[in-house]
Amino acid sequence: MGTPPWVAALFLLPALALLGALVVYPIGYSVWRSLFDASGDGFVGMDNYREVFSDDAILTAVKNNVIWVLVAPSVATALGLIFAVLTERVRWGTAFKLVVFMPMAISMLAAGIIFRLVYEQDPDRGVANAMWTTVHDTFADRPPFPGAHPRADAGLTADRDGSYSVPAAARAGSPQLVPLVGAKRGDVSGAAEAQAARPEPGKVTGTVWFDFTRGGGGRHGALDKGEKALADVKIEAVRDGTVVASTTTRADGTYTLPAKAEGARLRLPAANFDEPYNGVDWLGPSLVTPAIIGSYVWMWAGFAMVLIAAGLASVPRELLEAARVDGANEWQVFRRVTVPLLAPVLAVVVVTLMINVLKIFDLVYIIAPGTTQDDANVLALQLYQSSFGTDVNQGVGSAISVFLLVLVLPVMFFNIRRIRRESRR
Repeated sequence: MGTPPWVAALFLLPALALLGALVVYPIGYSVWRSLFDASGDGFVGMDNYREVFSDDAILTAVKNNVIWVLVAPSVATALGLIFAVLTERVRWGTAFKLVVFMPMAISMLAAGIIFRLVYEQDPDRGVANAMWTTVHDTFADRPPFPGAHPRADAGLTADRDGSYSVPAAARAGSPQLVPLVGAKRGDVSGAAEAQAARPEPGKVTGTVWFDFTRGGGGRHGALDKGEKALADVKIEAVRDGTVVASTTTRADGTYTLPAKAEGARLRLPAANFDEPYNGVDWLGPSLVTPAIIGSYVWMWAGFAMVLIAAGLASVPRELLEAARVDGANEWQVFRRVTVPLLAPVLAVVVVTLMINVLKIFDLVYIIAPGTTQDDANVLALQLYQSSFGTDVNQGVGSAISVFLLVLVLPVMFFNIRRIRRESRR
């Protein structure tokens, strides 16, 4: 005698009640609310949906969501596949997998705070720019005295390109003093004391120094005792727009130019005083979305790696060995044997990450600064801003939530069909 249907329904009732209260009712209410205005009293029909597809901020969010769906799951899955395959044969593979998976133990909030600091513009605070500027400065010359400049009454003229020139023509046997101020304390703290240049027959000489006396006192434009030399400053002799000679200052601030510099104007190029390279504006309008995707990949590559490694462990080793015996190299074994056998696992990972990135909110809200948050906008963030931000319109917010649900449904149906298809095997 079989169990009566009402008994089965009785056991299912608590689950159905929870499902209705937590899933069906919120979806139905969101659809209903999307048909009304901001106050919830006036019926507006499809107007809120028209705004979703006409508002610039929402269209930017849709564009960014497309970028997220195409890039983030692909990169995270590819990295997870690479990590899983490469660590399969090494002794310390388990430890490496643990390290890669560890970010999954961190909440989105904590990860957002971490990467907000990583992407700081100041190289002294942001790790990304600290590494970037280190590499840049290794291959590029750093300005010797960024921010240095002459006083207004120093007799030097400022050129449009940021360089400074001596108005009078250079003369051999008459040393030219070039006083500067504004150099940073750290750049001159270990400098030698400036010395007056000696005249040399047939040559143009002079001194470039930091025209500041510690403790006060001293004379402007005059070389006082204890004032610091500015070494490695480039000096150019320019005649009719052409550089005829150039040199750099010595440790004591003095310089010497050959006889052909006589009669030319002395110029200090702007490269002497440019601000140092401060790295990339990671959170600027053009890079903010890729930067945030990078933080997401950092978190979820470990998830992909663990699932793929589990699938890789079930791959029959005899198939791989047979391919090698037939003459396939490791790349051919990976591309023609390993990847096809892992296709079901890779599909699970990609679909799971696609659903996840369609709902991404935390990282964008925390990492993107206020000035570029509109450029990094995504649908989940726009939903929050429309529903609870400064211009509250829960009708538009509900329309966005319904649109987001419509975007997720095809991925969910694909996943359900895939699961059913595999269950029949």
